[in-house]
Amino acid sequence: MQSYKLNQLKALKHLNKYLYKYKWRLLLGLIITIGARVFAIFTPQLIRNSTTVIERYLNNEITDLEVVKNELMLNIALIIGAALASAIFTFLMRQTFIVVSRFIEYDLKNEVFEQYQNLSLNFYKRNRTGDLMNRISEDVSKVRMYVGPALMYGVQTLTLFVVVISYMVSAAPMLTLYTLIPLPILSVAIYRLSVAINKRSTIVQQFLSRLNTFTQESFSGIAVIKSYGIQPKFKSDFKGLAEESNLKNVDLARVQAIFFPLMVLLIGFSNLIVIYVGGQQYIDGQIESVGVIIEFILYVNMLTWPVASVGWITSMIQQAEASQVRINEFLSEKPSVKNTSDRNQKIKGKIEFKNVSFTYEDTNITALKNISFVLEPGNSLVILGKTGSGKSTILELIGRLYDVTEGEILIDDQPIESFNLFELRKQIGYVPQDAFLFSESIRENIKFGKHDATEDDIIKAAKYAAVHNNIKNFSKSYDTVLGERGITLSGGQKQRVSIARAIIKNPNIVLFDDCLSAVDTETEEEIFNNLNEISSKKTAVIVSHRASSARTANKVLVLDNGKIIQEGTHNQLVKTKGYYKSLYEKQLTKKET
Repeated sequence: MQSYKLNQLKALKHLNKYLYKYKWRLLLGLIITIGARVFAIFTPQLIRNSTTVIERYLNNEITDLEVVKNELMLNIALIIGAALASAIFTFLMRQTFIVVSRFIEYDLKNEVFEQYQNLSLNFYKRNRTGDLMNRISEDVSKVRMYVGPALMYGVQTLTLFVVVISYMVSAAPMLTLYTLIPLPILSVAIYRLSVAINKRSTIVQQFLSRLNTFTQESFSGIAVIKSYGIQPKFKSDFKGLAEESNLKNVDLARVQAIFFPLMVLLIGFSNLIVIYVGGQQYIDGQIESVGVIIEFILYVNMLTWPVASVGWITSMIQQAEASQVRINEFLSEKPSVKNTSDRNQKIKGKIEFKNVSFTYEDTNITALKNISFVLEPGNSLVILGKTGSGKSTILELIGRLYDVTEGEILIDDQPIESFNLFELRKQIGYVPQDAFLFSESIRENIKFGKHDATEDDIIKAAKYAAVHNNIKNFSKSYDTVLGERGITLSGGQKQRVSIARAIIKNPNIVLFDDCLSAVDTETEEEIFNNLNEISSKKTAVIVSHRASSARTANKVLVLDNGKIIQEGTHNQLVKTKGYYKSLYEKQLTKKET
């Protein structure tokens, strides 16, 4: 528990680099804040002077009424001028601090997003999308309140306290001492309430993440929910989670609600002290004018908002600490796949696995066991096997989405780790088993693989993927905007658009992970013929569940339980008793019937 509190205290130190980055803007804001507060305290002094002039006139110390009028008119003009100056400086203060907070929010969101991009797939398997979204949105917003309003009002409060109390001491030291008696009580109350707020803020943020995750998953899986007719259950589950989250928010609000009434009570108590003690001192002659008492009442009321804002500022800081701890948890994550090379060499396409074994970190499942093979540049490899045999894992390792647990992968006879990670992936066209399309137009989804692609490039890639005719039948053709995850298209159309996205890159290595499972055999053959045409000089690794896909391949691997159980060409394997021959004959018979 002690370690957790220490981490929270250190969490906001992560923002120091941003505060340093904008140090000159913040310094300007500090100067403006001091100016605003200095002008603000002129008003009580001018009112005291005006009261003193009237008091001296009533006591016949000044007999000329014109002198009194001139003095009052001058003070009124100065009060208006000081108020205007204070208002202008306050406006500039807000512009400075709040703008800086938006800059820092922008920088922090970019930092978090970049970290998300760099982290390995294991990270995304351990964490839910809703929680990731909450940390980059809600948590960063809480932190912005710390570097914006909390910092601004904190500086304003500190400056006002220093300036006002200095003037109060110079005017009446003993009265100042009595007036400030409630402050120690205030400090203890703030400390205790801050601890309670911090604890509740952390719980609120955790529940918000759970709520976001549930909502996101419900929307993403709405087709499944509807098809099973379980909307009432999900509605009930959401209602229960929302009510629980609401209770936590109400619990936090109850504690936060104590602050302001407590501040008002203590300020009111200070006013009573000023009137009673100040009145006694005036009667005893220790204070020369009633104007001093009025000045002190104005000072105390000027401190009302700053004192009340101490609680609000503390609350914001506590919430920011809780949020920054959650952000730092992800920022401190290290990607398991690291880019350790600046080598940008163009790859030819030779792939070699040397006794490769791989175990998934999150499940501890060994997907590959002692896999070895060599694929020459421009050749094609088809991998077949039962579900869970490790086929997709081979493709993920070639793209360095994971690093091997044992053994070695060579690209062009060089360790795969010796290549720049991003340059390696740029030269690989990868079509995953679960085709993912973005909520953009079909044109933009195909161009995703090559942002500077021309219209001819896009159409050519779509034709090779046998999806051009489908697209032309849409009312908006290539400008058709897809729904989330490409829900507008059928499964086969999504796969073919995903293939076009990989083809348009013109990569030297193409990886197809059972990406034709949702298309008919005739379309599959058309696509493979097209791929053979454009990939004659490219290295192709194809995962499939159809033996027909392997007829023109240079090499075929059959996996079972992470091991190679058959290896050779189509002609060799079809003559050998085993899994491949059995699968081919079964699918051939099914096709004929």
